[in-house]
Amino acid sequence: MRRPQQLPLDLPARSSMARDDLMVGSANALAVEAIDSWPDWPHPLVMISGPPGSGKTHLASAWCELSGATVWPDDAFDPAAARGSFAALVEDIDRANFDEPALFALLNAARLGGGTVLLTSRLPAGALDMKLPDLRSRLRAATAVELRAPDETLLVGVVMKVAADRQIELDPRVVEFALPRMERSFEAASDFVRRLDQASLAGKLRIGRTLAQRVLEEMALETNRAS
Repeated sequence: MRRPQQLPLDLPARSSMARDDLMVGSANALAVEAIDSWPDWPHPLVMISGPPGSGKTHLASAWCELSGATVWPDDAFDPAAARGSFAALVEDIDRANFDEPALFALLNAARLGGGTVLLTSRLPAGALDMKLPDLRSRLRAATAVELRAPDETLLVGVVMKVAADRQIELDPRVVEFALPRMERSFEAASDFVRRLDQASLAGKLRIGRTLAQRVLEEMALETNRAS
C-alpha cells in the first residue's frame, strides 16, 4: 500500500532582503559597490540591468534599506517639491508602462535638485523602447551597472541562504550535486530549495541526493514543456 502523502502548505519563507544578507560575487560586485557607495554617487542616476534571477530585487531592497528611498511612482511624493536631496527607486522600467513625462520629471529633479534615483531593468538603457527623446537621453547618461548570471560560488551561498530562511538543514554535498544540473540563476536556486522543502514535507522524505535528483528532473521537464 502506498503511503499517503501529506499536502504541504506552501507558507512563504522569511527571505531577508537586507544588505547584510546580500551575497556578493563577481557577477554582482560592481552593483553591490554602487549600493554601498550611496550617497556619494558620481552621477545622481544609477541603472542596474540584468537577466531575470540575477538579483535586481534584492539589490533594490538593500538600497532602500540604506537610503530610505521612496518606491516610485508614489502619489504622495512630488520630487519637484522635495526640499534638499531625495532618494527614489524605479523598478522594472523595461516592463512597467510608466508615464514617460512623469519619469523624466523625476530624473530631471534628481539631476537639478540633489536627489538620487536607482533604476532596475532587464535591458540596458540603450535597448529600452522610450518614446520621449529627453527621457532616453537621461537614461543613457545614468551610471550603468550590468549584472551577469551568478557563478557557482555565489549560487552556493544563495542556496544555503534560502535553505536557512526555510529552516532547512541542507547537506553541502546535495548543493554540489545540484548546481551543475540546474539553471544558473537566483530564481532557479530559490525554486530548487522551495521544491525540495515541499517534496520532503509531502512524502516525509529525507532531503538528500535522491530527492534532489527527482526535483531537478521535474524542473527540467517543466522547462522543456515551456520552451
